[in-house]
This record gives sequence, C-alpha cells and structure tokens, in this order.
Amino acid sequence: MSLSRSSCRPALHVPDSPTRPDRVGDYSRVCFSAAGEVERPVPDADPETLHRYAFSLVRVLDDEGVARGPWNPALDPRDLRKGLRAMLKTRLYDARMVRMQRQGLTSFYMQCTGEEAVACAFQGALSKGDMNFPTYRQQGLLIAQDWPVVDMMCQVLSNSRDRMKGRQLPVFYSSPEAGFFSISGNLGTQYVQAVGWAMAAAIRGDRKVAAAWIGEGATAEGDFHAALVFASVYKPPVVLNVVNNQWAISTNQAVAGGMATTFAARAHGYGVPSLRVDGNDYLAVRAVSDWAVERARGNFGPTLIEFVTYRVAPHSTSDDPTKYRAKDDQSAWPLGDPIERLKHHLIVIGEWSEERQVQLTAELEAEISDAAKEARSYGTLHEGPKISPATMFEDVFKDMPWHLREQRQTLGY
Repeated sequence: MSLSRSSCRPALHVPDSPTRPDRVGDYSRVCFSAAGEVERPVPDADPETLHRYAFSLVRVLDDEGVARGPWNPALDPRDLRKGLRAMLKTRLYDARMVRMQRQGLTSFYMQCTGEEAVACAFQGALSKGDMNFPTYRQQGLLIAQDWPVVDMMCQVLSNSRDRMKGRQLPVFYSSPEAGFFSISGNLGTQYVQAVGWAMAAAIRGDRKVAAAWIGEGATAEGDFHAALVFASVYKPPVVLNVVNNQWAISTNQAVAGGMATTFAARAHGYGVPSLRVDGNDYLAVRAVSDWAVERARGNFGPTLIEFVTYRVAPHSTSDDPTKYRAKDDQSAWPLGDPIERLKHHLIVIGEWSEERQVQLTAELEAEISDAAKEARSYGTLHEGPKISPATMFEDVFKDMPWHLREQRQTLGY
C-alpha cells in the first residue's frame, strides 16, 4: 500500500550532538577497531581494493601499552623517546602561550591539547624539502623537528622579531625553511594550495611530497572538494589529512556529516584511497603516515587520512566549550591521552620510567620558560620594540611602484 502525501510530510533533519551541557558525553556510536586488527596493504595497492580501510580504524597500541599487528612501525626506542619529547614539549608550549595570552602579552592563542600525536608523528614520515600546508593546530610539525620555539613565540607576540611583521593572526606561523607553509584563516584554501604545490613537484620531476591539513568541519568547504578533484585527476604526490577532533568551533562533527559516514569515505567518490587511524596512538599515526608518504613519493598517487582524535582544549582562548559540550566530555572519549599512551608503552618495553618522565617535564618547562623570557625581550603586544610601520609597504611587489614609495615618504619613512 502506498503512503499518502499527508503521512510523508518533509522534515528537516538536524544532526544531534552526542554530548551537550545537559547530558553526559556519549561516544558509544563511534566505531573502533581493536589494536592490531586491521591488515596493512602494500603502498601501491589498487584504490579499488582499499575501500574497507575508510570504515575501520588502524590501531597499534592496546590498553596494556603493547604494540600489536602489522601496522606496528617497530621504531627504535630512541625515536619513540624523541616522539614523546616532541609531544610533551608541544603541550607545555601551548600551556605557556595560553598563560601569556591571559597576561595580555598577546591577543589570541589556539592549543592542540590531546592532538599532539597527529602532527608530531606525521612529521617523522617527511623528508627535508617536503611541504606542509597546515591549519592552526599543527604546531607540533615545527616542534617535532626542533624548530626554535623562540621564533614561534615571536610570531605569536607580534614583536620586533616576528617574521610575519605583524600581518598574521598570532598562531598563523610561517616557516618555509621547515616545510611549513603560511597558515590561512580561510579554512580549506590550504587543500587547494597543497595539491597545486604537489602538481608542480610532479611537473619538475622531483620526489618531494606535499601534505594538506584540514579539520573535519572544514571538509564542508568547497575548496576541500575542488582539491580532491584535481588530486584524483592528476594524481600528484600529496597526502590529504583530515583531523577529526570531534568539534569545529562550537558544533559537533555530526554537523559536517560525520554521523552519516566517515570523513575518510568522502575520498571514494573521487577514486582516492583513504584510511582512518587512531590519532591518539603515536605508533599508528607514524605507520599510516609512512605508508601514505611512501605511496605519494613512489608516484602511486594521493591518499586521504582521517585522524580520529579529540580536541581537549577550547577552540581558542575566545571560546567557552562548556556552552556546547558536557563537562565530563573528555573522560567519555575512549582513545585516551596520546602522551600517556606512548609513555606507558615505553615503560612496558623497559625504555622509560615515571621518574624520567618527571625529569623530562622539568627540563622542558625550563626550556620553554627561557624561550619565553627571550621572546618577551623582543617585545610583546603592548610593550617593547615593534616592527616599523614602514614595512607595510614591503613584500607586496617585487619592485616597489612609485605610488607606494610616495605614500611611504608621506608618512615620513
């Protein structure tokens, strides 16, 4: 029997958040694979054979801190300790910069608390000359390669040593020497830029790889899909990263389509292979990153990676997450803390201890404190030396035209 028109009234579907201030956090609907359960394909596998990887979750560390399965990258303990140091340093750097923002030394800051493994482990898969096109939560890409935090702090403080000359938001770093392209406030543009950069690399015939970064919320932007079109057609050496930290500015990932399917599955419509990985598992992130970079460098085309993680901190220092998510939301998240998980693994294999963790924390806190003191000596948002206003006329044209020279002279520079 057919349904009548009156019984089929159209209704708008509004995705429901799994957590709100008036309810307990609930992530039971999120599908997680067991550690070591997912098979590891060869990097040159046909994309048609990889569809199932968009619906499973690559995990290496189990709840006891033991590395399991074919994705275990079998890293040297020295590399694991280096990864632990990079993640802890990133977290301490974030904490210091938030404190400086609260002190009025800068106007704005954004943390990556709980997501440190994503950037820090991925950076280990890259080589010198590769280029990241990041968002504002990948400061770990710089810290993992020991980029001077003083330089990063000066960009945040917009002082006389700010390499951006005060023209960017405080957390929009740019360090091309470190393979870190200038961050854009127009989310999604970095995807198009990364694909274009990778296409240029392929035309030149070199073996450099581009890495694009985007949050799950910004996958709804048109630039995300435009980039996938070009990536699928021209198959440049690019890794397309989606950091699914469950929250956009104030909306759950369901609003961006995360309840209908996985974000990794969006690549299937473009014939691009994709994988999902436990973004709080340093070993799993490194293994999947190595796989995707090897695929790109071997001229086998692009890969999309969905990093499943959790944004512990507010969206920014301007945000109050208690307005839109439960107070216990973090404790409800089942994948834990990336720093604690890697620390526990190192202890399990006899390469670390709680005492050494305390010592490392103290050493890094002292290093960050010294860096902050030096950065402040070059000026802050309200005090100390500043970049000359004359620089506003620079870096616009290769050769400054007459009318800009005239305007600069009128201002007395």
